[in-house]
Parts: sequence; C-alpha cells; structure tokens
Amino acid sequence: MRLNEITYTDAKPIDGYGPGFFRIGGEVVQGPQVIGPDGITGWGGLADAAPVLALAGKVDVVFLGTGAEVAHIPDDLRETLEEAGLGIEVMSSPAACRTYNILLSEGRRIALALLPV
Repeated sequence: MRLNEITYTDAKPIDGYGPGFFRIGGEVVQGPQVIGPDGITGWGGLADAAPVLALAGKVDVVFLGTGAEVAHIPDDLRETLEEAGLGIEVMSSPAACRTYNILLSEGRRIALALLPV
C-alpha cells in the first residue's frame, strides 16, 4: 500500500472538535465558525448570513455543519446563499469537517460553516 502525505497549502484543516469548540490548524476556537480562504471568522449561527455571504466569488461550495445531527437550515438562508452563487451542502458538523479536509487536500475552492456539536 502506498501512503501519501497530505498538504493543505495556506488553508487550515480541522484537527478536531468537541462540545462547543473546534481545533482548526492547531488553534482552539469556541462556538460557531466560518472557515474559508481568508481565515477563520466567528459566526452568529444560522441567523447570521454575512460571514458566509462574504465567501461569494471565493469558493464554489460551502459545507454547512449543523451540529451533532443533520438539520434543515432556514429556507431564507438557503435562498440568500444560493442567490449569491454559493453552493450549499448541509450535513452534520463531524461529516462536514471530514469532507472539508478531504477536498481541501485536493486543492478545491471550498469553505466551511460550522455549528458546534
């Protein structure tokens, strides 16, 4: 079996998570976060579209982690983000972290919006 080292260029992978926090690129941050090409931004959750909208034109897809379980996001939030040209994939936060890390290692234009588990 051949093993390849994963490199993330300038982007920061998700190293871990737990109740109320995420470890992103070795740094522990509390609460909801948006991770994109410009870095890590605190997020007000599903009622706060601004940090996610700021990703328009910079990424193709945003993985939106809804916490420990998959949950629907408000229709108005989905419509606002899609009108801005952002693809939205909703999943649990653990699944969003794993998917983000894999696609990040492939050099994809992606971002992550996470609610804590």
